[in-house]
Amino acid sequence: MAGGKLTPRQKMINLMYLIFIAMLALNMSKEVLTAFGILNTKIEGSNLITDTRNESSFQQLAQKATDQPGQYGDKKVKVEKIRAVSKDFSDYIENIKTEITKKFPKDKEGNYPCEQMDKSDAIDNMFYTGDKESAKGKAFLEKIQGYAGKIKAIGGSSIAEVEMLKIEKRFATDPIYSAKAEAKLPWLDYNYHHFPLIASLTKLTQLQADIKATESDVMTGMFQSDLVAAASLTAYQAIVVPDKSAFFQGEAVTGKIILGKFDPTLKAKSVIVNGSSIKAESGQAKFSFGAGAVGEHDITGSFNFDENNKVVSLPIKGNYVVVPRPNTANISADKMNVVYRGLPNPMTISFAGITDDKVSASATGLTKGAKPGQYNLNPGSGVDVMVSVTGKLPDGKPVSDKKLFRIKNIPAPAGAIGGSSGISKGAKSRLEVSQITAKLEDFLYDLTFQVTQFTFKAQGQAAVVVNGDRVNAQCKAAMARASRGDQITISDIKTKIVGVSASLKIQTASPAIYEIQ
Repeated sequence: MAGGKLTPRQKMINLMYLIFIAMLALNMSKEVLTAFGILNTKIEGSNLITDTRNESSFQQLAQKATDQPGQYGDKKVKVEKIRAVSKDFSDYIENIKTEITKKFPKDKEGNYPCEQMDKSDAIDNMFYTGDKESAKGKAFLEKIQGYAGKIKAIGGSSIAEVEMLKIEKRFATDPIYSAKAEAKLPWLDYNYHHFPLIASLTKLTQLQADIKATESDVMTGMFQSDLVAAASLTAYQAIVVPDKSAFFQGEAVTGKIILGKFDPTLKAKSVIVNGSSIKAESGQAKFSFGAGAVGEHDITGSFNFDENNKVVSLPIKGNYVVVPRPNTANISADKMNVVYRGLPNPMTISFAGITDDKVSASATGLTKGAKPGQYNLNPGSGVDVMVSVTGKLPDGKPVSDKKLFRIKNIPAPAGAIGGSSGISKGAKSRLEVSQITAKLEDFLYDLTFQVTQFTFKAQGQAAVVVNGDRVNAQCKAAMARASRGDQITISDIKTKIVGVSASLKIQTASPAIYEIQ
């Protein structure tokens, strides 16, 4: 203002101007105080929302820990400890806020009388003794400085390094440069010394917001680490999935290659395979059941998990092919593929890997037996017979094969007297009661021959033709004239096979000789 001697009127004008400036300054101060109050109210409201969100996130983690304790159990324990440390710190700050605002109760709308909270006495008297930090001030700093360290000690490797650095920076209490003082000031001085109460209250509320944000970041980071690990390609492996578990020679091998992940911490509630429940362990389930008949079979079922109090079922679908067990070698003599005329030669006909209902065989005289793969071949005229076989593979493609067999007549049996073939000796009385028989020595088939006729010839006497299989009265009369050492020949032995068609032509059996003793 201008110097010199002023008139009373000018002095009055100058005084009014000073009063006006003071009023402007006073109004500005009140607006700032009110602004702090509004900010404090908004931060408190935001803290309530964060509390609700944190509780919801923790409940989700707790549910996952119940469903999959191997994967989430340890994280739940760590988060519980971190929440306890955070609550203790936040409650400590709340007690400070209660103490410094006990003279300034909120109104019915929940607002502080901000314009009255322009002094710094309450916070200064708590944190300082004169210009030095008080015991409460030092305790307040120690609480802030120790919080990040406790979080790191509890979380360990579950908290990413970059996330931990952010938390440590959030609660750092290093000296701060002040432009007004043109020097670095202690953190407590810079933030709380000689500040209006409403400003200090807002900063304390913001500190509570930082605590709740840290709690939220830790839980989000733990979930995020699982997502990152799950999404990382290093967690996957290439899995070859053939369309079936057995292929035939010359057939195209088909299937697909997929990316899959094995998680040993994942535990299923139950696993059902082909209608049976099997035990699940370490992210997998091992099954065992009978292979079943030759051919293609399906594997079906489900992997069942608990998730958010609901059962999530993952379908199981696969197949496999059963082929005959190679317990015998395929050894054959190419010149010995023989079947006998007039006999039901048994055969086993099959295709490896194909069920009997998809195999058919054909040949002259071939009929199917009662059991799978069982056939009988009864060849007629000719010197050989071709057996043709067709089948349908599991993929629908046809296959065929054939084999030629030589046809042979049944060899002539050997005549026998009383079960003895060739030359036998004995008394006349023995021959009189002995049965004339015929048999095949070392033949593949167990055939029973019945003698229908033979010729009896005693040495030096006329031959006697006998119908049946025992000597008659004429034969006995001839034997009565025979002497010791004479031989009796049983020849022209005609037979029939018991149980086989009577039209079957059988060669005459070889003779049998009996020497009288």
